[in-house]
Amino acid sequence: MAPAAGWPVVRWTAAGVLLLLLLAFPLVFTQPHPRHVVITIFLFAMLAQAWNLLAGYCGQISLGHAVFFGAGAYTSTLLGKYFDLSPWIGMAVGAVVAVAVSQLIGYPVFRLRGHYFAIATIAVGEIVNTLMINWDWAGGARGLFVPIKRPDSFVNLQFHQSKQSYYYIALGLLLLAFWITRKVEVSRMGYYLRAIREDQDAAASLGIPVAAYKQRAMALSAALTALGGSFYAQYILFIDPDSVFPTALSILICLVAVLGGIGTLWGPLIGAAILIPLGEWTRIYFGGTGKAVDLLIYGALIMLVSVIQPGGIMALAQRGRRRTG
Repeated sequence: MAPAAGWPVVRWTAAGVLLLLLLAFPLVFTQPHPRHVVITIFLFAMLAQAWNLLAGYCGQISLGHAVFFGAGAYTSTLLGKYFDLSPWIGMAVGAVVAVAVSQLIGYPVFRLRGHYFAIATIAVGEIVNTLMINWDWAGGARGLFVPIKRPDSFVNLQFHQSKQSYYYIALGLLLLAFWITRKVEVSRMGYYLRAIREDQDAAASLGIPVAAYKQRAMALSAALTALGGSFYAQYILFIDPDSVFPTALSILICLVAVLGGIGTLWGPLIGAAILIPLGEWTRIYFGGTGKAVDLLIYGALIMLVSVIQPGGIMALAQRGRRRTG
């Protein structure tokens, strides 16, 4: 009983130590590439956490989350390019746009279940991608360059001399996603979402408004994903439909969460910490895009985890803890 009783203390102590290490990382590693890798880990951990709210807790497997990512990226970029609005305002408006889009999408697709729902989200993603490719005002297939602001400042969300500020902003967004997920996890909404995930019909028979809570989960997930898209646009300073709307991006977000463990708080961060450096390593070692070796390794890892423990790495860790306890 003692190990189980002391486990929360150990867990939160470890989380505090991890946070201190992350805060100190850019002060120790001053080169651009290590910082870029960790920024990318933070971004995909955040995106996977957003996806996890809908898929992991509510059981609705979406393969079209790039729609919300692209909505955030394009909204903030277009508002900055044509109306000279602050990227922070663009980020907030992008989240609102993504929520509106999610509700429009959710109303018809939530009538579907299982793999039919997943296929419908892929179809929606492909439709939006095609529309953006042919929308000349938004740059079409050529894409858009984010207006470069001078001087570097937090207000402009642009830092050309160092990636350190991007690092801390990305960490802040990740912490926001973790905080929201934790709040949902221990709230009535979290219990309702898990009930819907386990048995939708049984949840409805108990009086849970299933459709309303699915829409709420979709809205939260879309808003967080759009924040990540807005940050990505300001970080890269160029967007096009192939970079922010592809189905491959939606699948990668899904893979990150699945590998770490869906329906868990720490799973998305663990998945991102494994898959993102792995992808960077293959691209550096093999050159170009990595000759798709990263995708082969991703697939092998997912199959291995699915066979050994479908709940992901977090489920493996919990199983090991139960054995030692």
